[in-house]
Amino acid sequence: MDHDGEPDPIGVQIAGADPSILAEAARFNVDHGAQIIDINMGCPAKKVCNSWCGSALLQNEPLVASILKAVVSAVDVPVTLKIRTGWNSENINGVQIACIAEDSGVAMIAIHGRTRDMMYNGQAEYETISEIKSRVRIPVVVNGDIDSPAKAKQVLMQTNADAVMVGRAAQGRPWIFREINHFLETGDTLPEPSAMEVGQILGNHLVRLYALYGEAAGVRMARKHLGWYAKGRSENAAFRDVVNRATTADDQLKLAREYFESLT
Repeated sequence: MDHDGEPDPIGVQIAGADPSILAEAARFNVDHGAQIIDINMGCPAKKVCNSWCGSALLQNEPLVASILKAVVSAVDVPVTLKIRTGWNSENINGVQIACIAEDSGVAMIAIHGRTRDMMYNGQAEYETISEIKSRVRIPVVVNGDIDSPAKAKQVLMQTNADAVMVGRAAQGRPWIFREINHFLETGDTLPEPSAMEVGQILGNHLVRLYALYGEAAGVRMARKHLGWYAKGRSENAAFRDVVNRATTADDQLKLAREYFESLT
């Protein structure tokens, strides 16, 4: 809940199944600096859905309405919602959920173009999101399989959505956002960043991870990021084998910088 030094706008995502507890959580976060409250009704993880949280809520539209109305009424900041298109292929109710969200006072909705039972398998579909956009007046954000500037433009045109949300494609590739912005604004494709620039971006990322989580947790958490940054690069398996054995922030950062310097 420590948002000191974070850039505006500060958004906090909450998850749960009890309207009163979620309303209390929203108030608590706003009191601690949150400027946007986002409600997670899209997570497909088993441990989340088994608690009737995340995308499991898509099976209970009256409960969705109760949660959204409670949270919107509890705070004076925008409340947004993240969902999937439905629980499974036989129960695609993203349009109904979006209409409930708009009626409840939700300010924006983001939709992942998969049902819960798909997890992250198969291909995202955007027809449901296009229909949602045609049925509500609030901003709609499209999510799922957006992994390049060209794909972002294609999906925006296909759905008429107001924005795209990038998830897994940004892992180890945070510059994808500037690439998408530049392509949408100019139609031109930016060159890939050099290995030296990637090393600098990664170094800054690691330093911030250590500062936020502390050295021990930061070093552990950084390992997956190091793998993502090195993916597809030469000798990446050997690099990951070595860097994952680092137990201190200094050693991990030094190994990461040396690896990307060796690629220049």
